[in-house]
Amino acid sequence: MFKKITRFFLKLFFWFVAMTVLWVLFYKWVAVPATPLMVIRSAQQLQQDEGIQWKHQWVPLEKISKNLQLAVICSEDQKFTSHRGFDVEAIEKVIDNYSTDERLRGASTISQQTAKNVFLWPQRSWVRKGFEAYFTFLIEMLWSKPRIMEVYLNSIEMGQGIYGAQAAAQHWFHKDAALLSKYEAAAIAAILPNPLQMKADPATSYIQKRKEWILQQMGFYGPLNLKTIPSKNN
Repeated sequence: MFKKITRFFLKLFFWFVAMTVLWVLFYKWVAVPATPLMVIRSAQQLQQDEGIQWKHQWVPLEKISKNLQLAVICSEDQKFTSHRGFDVEAIEKVIDNYSTDERLRGASTISQQTAKNVFLWPQRSWVRKGFEAYFTFLIEMLWSKPRIMEVYLNSIEMGQGIYGAQAAAQHWFHKDAALLSKYEAAAIAAILPNPLQMKADPATSYIQKRKEWILQQMGFYGPLNLKTIPSKNN
């Protein structure tokens, strides 16, 4: 009986790894049409007798302003180009400050957020964090940094029913994502911590302060060119 149970779980583990690796490889080349969060938000809107708001248009990375790419890096993950998916120093700080009566938060890199947005559900829990770490490892191994950024900027929630850079640029500033100025890009990046409650335009005093900080960080960071990052496989 013990051997049968062991074989069963080994087979289950094998198929889980095989299917998830194929899933991640599929999205290495194919545009992500929808995410679990998009579906969940739509279901919530239906439950509340609201019309479904779902604005999402996939665009390649070269059609997303470098200003927005740099703004989200400076706002969300300034070590994005150098880490392998995890900011170890930030994680250690979270663990040191964590207590059982606090919510799990902080230390999420752009890679982790991409893994969560594309493959998982939004609930905060250690189980979800475990799966998030697994998918983060896979996308860092199988995708390039430009691809991670491309998927991130096309999938992230940027307002009520607004998903991805193109929809956000159209909604907030009535222009394509490729044409966003550094000020507009900073405004969109400023609302990412809570896109359902914050507005990129008109900016509140709080968003204005965040935008000014992001603009300052963008100046410190300097030019961004993700295409020059060496492949992890080289």
